[in-house]
Formats: sequence, C-alpha cells, structure tokens
Amino acid sequence: MHFYSHPRFQDHCMGPGHPECPERLVAIEKALKTQALWPRLNHQQAKPVDRSLLRLTHTEDLLHRLESPVSDGAYAFIDPDTCMNTQTYEAILLASGAVLQAIDAVMAGDSRHAFCAVRPPGHHAERESAMGFCFVNHIALGALYARQKHGVERVAVIDFDVHHGNGTEDILANEKGVLMVSSFQQGIYPGSGTRPKGQNMVNVPLQAGAGSQAIRLMLENDWLPALQEFQPQLLLISAGFDAHREDPLAGLAWTDDDYALITDALVGLADTFCPNRIVSSLEGGYCLDALGRSVTVHIASLLAPSHKAV
Repeated sequence: MHFYSHPRFQDHCMGPGHPECPERLVAIEKALKTQALWPRLNHQQAKPVDRSLLRLTHTEDLLHRLESPVSDGAYAFIDPDTCMNTQTYEAILLASGAVLQAIDAVMAGDSRHAFCAVRPPGHHAERESAMGFCFVNHIALGALYARQKHGVERVAVIDFDVHHGNGTEDILANEKGVLMVSSFQQGIYPGSGTRPKGQNMVNVPLQAGAGSQAIRLMLENDWLPALQEFQPQLLLISAGFDAHREDPLAGLAWTDDDYALITDALVGLADTFCPNRIVSSLEGGYCLDALGRSVTVHIASLLAPSHKAV
C-alpha cells in the first residue's frame, strides 16, 4: 500500500499552540513504527499538483490570494484560526498532489489502496473560500480529477471528520457521478450539514457523546445502503480522527476500534464494487496520541487481506 507524505508538510505552521500542528505527522509516524506497520508501507514522496488542476475546484481569485507572498517570520491570516507562513503554499500544492498521485496509483493497479499523510487538511475549503485550517480541497479535487483523467463514472466520497465537510459539499453538490456520505457532530463548527446542498449528499449529524452504537446504526441505515445502491468505482476518504473521545476540539465518543469498524466496512464495500481502490487523506485529529493510534488502526484495516461490510 502506498503511503504519501513529504518533509515540507511539517514546515507549514500556523503559530505556537495551534492544534493543526506539524507534530501531528510525527505522532502518526511514531505510532505506525510502534505497531510495526511502517516497514509494510510503500513510502512515496508527494509531488506538487499542477496549479491549473486546482481550477477544477477553486476560483482564480482564491488561488491568487493563496499564492501571494508571505513575509519571512510573518503569518497571513485567512480567518482568526487559519493562516499561512512562507512554506504553506508549497505544502498545499504537495498535499493536493499526493491525493492525485494516490488516485493514479490505485487506478493503475500499482497500489492496493493508499493513505496520504498530508497537511494542511482540505475539507473545509470551499470553491471561493479557504477556512477552518484548510486552503484548497484535496478530496474534492481528487473526485473531479478521477472523473476527468481516469473516466471513473462513479466516485464516492466518505467524510468521517467530526466537523462537517462544508467545502467538499460546496464543490461537489449535485455533481454528476459523485456521491458524498458524511458524519459529523451537530451544532459545532462550521454549523452546516443538517440540510444538504445536493441530492447526492447523505449527511448524518450526530449528537454530542455519540459512540459505537451510533456508528453502527449510521453504517447500517445510512451509509452502506446509499453506497451499495451507488456501486462506486473509487472510494475517497476524508479521514478526520477528531471524533475520538480524547480529542479536545469536539464532543463525540469514538474509540480506536470505531475507526477500525468504519474502515473495515468501507474495505468490504470496496471488495465488492471497486477492489483495491480506496484513497484516504488525513483531515482533522488533534489529540496527538489518539491521532497516532487511530490512523494506525485505519491503515491496519486498509492493509488487511479482505473484509465483509457490516
């Protein structure tokens, strides 16, 4: 399985104490090594996306603002919680590039699934706006790229970050050949999702404290029926791990095992409709220890031989 990353991802920094910090990737690497999964991965270095491809998902005005120079030692603020340093723009291009490389690899049969350990994340970035720690939307770009470059007729996007993927929904709402299923904690940032923008959106708002039972019901009643009816040819995962009960930014009660449960179900689905074609890209997750453990069980499930959907 291909594992995409790049040293530049750790150079993007939004200031001391910011939860979306370079140490997140260090925690993931440490946990994968502790569980002896690191050597089982086919490590790939991300390459920057061609800027022209970002026009598939974002306006020229947004791209121009993102590539404006930032002074050394300074931060360019997008919103009170989201800012750029001198290395951010390069990291953005590499993060989107990693997702597109991963799609190329699974479509060519060169990798059985893939994980992109990237930052900054992307699922809050809308067509015209960067926000919520996100600047461009890597997974939305991946969906449109797969349709255009590889002729994939049906792409499914799955987002289990604790925060609603408003940016992905903004870009992909009513997009032909795309289905998005998501879960998120209701009533927290960004405050959207309870009324989906498109007919191709299956959103499951969860109340604070929701845990394993709610996840099973969501899979059985909402996600899996929609995905099975859609019969996807490629699965793209916005893999946020901040629904974990140890995460400081939200209030769901997921455990390490819950991420294994969800991943097992998605791999089982892929085994039926699109074998070996899952691309997962890191979104949120801000308790470093829980993040490392959760990504590890997620990757372990992707590496396992086969599954059956729950």
